[in-house]
Formats: sequence, structure tokens, C-alpha cells
Amino acid sequence: MITLSQLLNNTASPWNITRQRDPCSWKGVQCTGSSVITNLSLSGFGLFTSDFLPVVCKIGSLQALDVSNNQLSSIPNEFITSCGGIDGLKLLSFSKNRLVGSLPTFHGFVGLEILDLSYNSLSGKIGLELDQLVSLKSLHLSRNHFDGSIPTNLGKAKALEQLDLSVNNFQGSIPEQLADYGNLTLIDLSVNHLSGFIPDRIGELSKLEVLILSSNNLNGGIPANFSNIATLSRFAANQNHFSGPIPGELTRYLKILDLSYNKLTGSIPPDFLSQPNLQTVDMSFNLLKGTIPRDISSSLVRLRLGSNSLSGEIQSLTCGRLTYLELENNSFSGMIPHQLGSCQNLTLLNLSHNKLKGPLPGQLANLRHLQVMKLEFNKLTGEIPTQFCQLQVLYVLNISYNLLTGSIPSSISYLQTLTNLYLQGNNLSGTIPNSISYMDSLIELQLGENRLSGKIPMMPTKLQIALNLSSNLFEGFIPDSLRQLTRLEILDLSNNKFSGEIPNFLAQKTSLTQLMLSNNQLSGEVPKFGSYVSVNISGNPNLRNVTAPNISPEPAANKNKRVHVAFIISFLLVFFLVIFYRRGIGSRDSFNVKNL
Repeated sequence: MITLSQLLNNTASPWNITRQRDPCSWKGVQCTGSSVITNLSLSGFGLFTSDFLPVVCKIGSLQALDVSNNQLSSIPNEFITSCGGIDGLKLLSFSKNRLVGSLPTFHGFVGLEILDLSYNSLSGKIGLELDQLVSLKSLHLSRNHFDGSIPTNLGKAKALEQLDLSVNNFQGSIPEQLADYGNLTLIDLSVNHLSGFIPDRIGELSKLEVLILSSNNLNGGIPANFSNIATLSRFAANQNHFSGPIPGELTRYLKILDLSYNKLTGSIPPDFLSQPNLQTVDMSFNLLKGTIPRDISSSLVRLRLGSNSLSGEIQSLTCGRLTYLELENNSFSGMIPHQLGSCQNLTLLNLSHNKLKGPLPGQLANLRHLQVMKLEFNKLTGEIPTQFCQLQVLYVLNISYNLLTGSIPSSISYLQTLTNLYLQGNNLSGTIPNSISYMDSLIELQLGENRLSGKIPMMPTKLQIALNLSSNLFEGFIPDSLRQLTRLEILDLSNNKFSGEIPNFLAQKTSLTQLMLSNNQLSGEVPKFGSYVSVNISGNPNLRNVTAPNISPEPAANKNKRVHVAFIISFLLVFFLVIFYRRGIGSRDSFNVKNL
């Protein structure tokens, strides 16, 4: 049998056994004051064989063994037999290895409190393999391939405090026997294939702090008795099929609640958002109706209510620590409350896809920490406030598809951190300000579907995702200044009045993947584009018909129309030919179409 020192001296471990004779000086080895080894951490040592494990079990004083983050593929039976007799062994971690096969049966290990086998490829069902671990407090089996039912034999003494079985293939319902483990503080059963209801008995776990049931097939209602668990600070059951109303006082003790992507109905209880400990609430993608409760906890950091059927006006909110406010995809009406400008901690504001109207409040410029503003697909009117130039850390500004008028303020160039600007689908007029070239961080610019005109200025050189100037009133030649956009992937100049030839430099852009030039007044010969570029030149009758598989010369409707006309003409020719032939007026040899 190879010894521990011999094995590790030939691995990637930092031990130099010839120079360091005292094992207590080795990295990952902890000893008592009397040089007795207690903890052995071999995490990330590059170990790929398990032969040394039985040797470790000869350290009778061992309290913790961590061999995580290696390439071990098995746990030898000799290790289970030998280390099972070390009564003082409290921690055992094989996390992040390459373990395969079924879960070993742990004989002995009477003092083991923490067992971590997460991030491996273990499989099969779990029965009585862990039942003898009478001291087990923490069990981590996440990210394996276990299946079957959720195990309930997790130590005869039922001392378990933490249970993590997430990201496996467990099926069936949540067993109510879990409530027999009265010391449980954490249960994570997320990302499995569980179905059925949440047992009401889970509400009896008076010490439970974290309950995560996300990404399963659970249904039914949320148990009302969860509001009685005074220790429960986090409850996540998103991406299931829960239905029915939100239980009253559910958030009484909670800090974090995530019930998004379910089918919950009814209105939001009046005190739902006002509980003093509440920090994060995500109820997005449900079927909730009614309005937002007026009282909001000053401790609330994130509020997500998007993709519901909420309506009414957005009342002035108690901002407190509110950092993320997401109310998109609802039916909110009325004006954007100017009081939002006092929410100094906001970094994300999403009110898109609602029925909001009226002007953009200039007070929003007071949100000095705002990084993302999404107000698209509303009915907002008026001009873009010049005060928005004060949003010095803004990355994304989306006010597209509204009813905004006026011109693009030249002060928009002060937004030096802006990467994505969406102004398309409004009634903006005038020219694009020359100052836009100073927006050095901009990688996407969407100005389509407006009434913009005049000369196209120099564009920011870092534009990469897209430059969209479609459906405006631009005319003249395609500007040579676009040559400098060496990173641009999508260029849309369609539905304008551009004339002249298509510049050759567009065909030389290796970054370009889509070029839309349809419905302009372009002429001349189409340059040859690479096969990786999708080009649409339809609606330019003076372009020479140079077609390639990646070029759309004309709309499908026009093409079908021409095919239809050609078919009719051919049919008529044949028809008249037959008639003339039958009447003896001519023959196949003498028949002349001109006679028609």
C-alpha cells in the first residue's frame, strides 16, 4: 500500500517532505499544540487516485478530512471500514470530484456531523445508506444524479440541521416525514422533478431559516402556516405551478421571498410589503391583479412584480433602501410619479410595457446611482428631458415605442457610461446631434421609426451590436463616416431615401452580419458581400440585379406576384395556340405570337 507522504510527494501538492519533516508544517495539515494531527485539507491537490484514503484513516485523531476539488472517482470500501471507526471524525468532504456509482453505506462514523458529496456524478436511489450517521447535522448531496424519492432516513437520532439535495433527479412528493427532523434550519430541494403539494407539516419546523423549492413541478397553494415560522428568513419556490392567493402575513418574518414564475392569483395583501425585515420580494410572472400596496418597508431593497395583471396608478412609494424596482408587463396607468426621483438608491427602474402616459419626469435625473432605465412600450409624451444628462452612471436607457416628440438633446452625449440607447418607435424629429460621436461607451444605438432627418453625423467608434436608422427621413448618399465602425455587426438603413451607390467599404466590413438597405433609392451595382452577411436590398428598383444566396433582391410578395403574372401569360399563350390550331388559322410551325 502506498503511503500518504509518498503519494502526495508525487502530486501537485505543495508539500516538500524531504525538507519539511514535521507534518504539522505542511500546507493543509492542522495539529494541536502537542503535534497531533486533527484536520487534513487536500482540496485542489490534483489527486486522481483514491489509494491513499485508507492510509488517512490510520490518523486516529482526525476530526476533519477535506479532499474536495480533485479528480477522485471512487470512495474505497476500505476507507469506509477504516475511517468509520474514528469516533472523533466530524467533517468529511468529497465535493467537486468525479465520483460515480451509488451512494456508499456509511457504517460507523458515529461522530460525523458534516458530509459533503456535492458536485459529483453519484446516482441511484437513497435508502438506508445514511441512517447510521446518528450525529449528522449537515448533508450536502447537491449536483449529482440521484433519483427516486426524497430520502427520509437521514440519521436515527434525527439531529439533521441542513439538508441540500438540489440539482438532482429526485421525483415524487415532498415527504412529510421531513418534519420529524425538528432541528432543520435549511432545506434545499430545488431543481429536481418533485410534484404534488407542500406538506402542511413543514410549517411545524420551528427552527427553519431557509426553504428553497425552486424549479420543480410542485402545485397547490402556499401553506398559510409558513407565516408562523418566526425563524424563516428566506423562502424560494419560484418556477413551479403554485396557484391560489398569497397567504396573509406570509412575509411577517421573511427577509427574502421568491415566488416568481407560478400561477398565483388574487391581489397583493395590504401588509405584504410593509414587514420591517423584508429585503427582497419577487412575485413576477404570476396572475396577480389589483394595485400595489401603498405601505412599503423601508428595508426593502428589491421589488419585482413584473409580468402580472396589476393595474391602477403607481403611487408614490416609500423608497428607503429600494435599489431595484421592476413593474414591467402589467397594466399600470396614469403618470410616472415624480416622487420616484427621491429614491436615491435606485440602480434599476423598469416600468416598461404598461399604459403609463404623460411626460417623462425630469426628477428622474436625481437618481444619481441609476444604471438601467427601461420605460419602453408605454404612452409617454413630450420631449426627452435635458436633465437626463445628469445620470452619470447610466448604462441602459430605453424609452422606445412611446409618443415622444421633439429632438434628441445634444446633452445626451454627457452620458459617458451609456452602452445601449433605445429611442426607436417615437415621433422624434430634427437631426441627430453631432455630439453623439463623443459617447465613447456606446455599443448599440436604436433610432429607427422616428422622423429624423438631415446629415448623419460621425458615430461612436465602439458601436458593435447595432446601428439602426431605419424608417426615418434621411436622404443623400450613405455617409463615408460609417467606414470607421469596424466592430459593427448590424446596420439598418432601410425605409429612408438614401440614394447613390452602395459603398464598397460595407462589403469589406468583416464584423458585419446583417445589412438592411431595403426601400431606398439606391442605384448601381451591388458589391459582393461575404457569405456570412445577410443583405436586404429589396425596394431599390435602380440597383443592378446582382443576386447571391445571402442577398434578398426583392420581397417575396413581389416575387410571387411576378410568378403569378408569368403563369397567366403562359396559360393565355397556350390557350390561344390551341384555339388557332383548331381553327386552322396556323400551324405549330407557322404560328407567330405577333398575330395575337
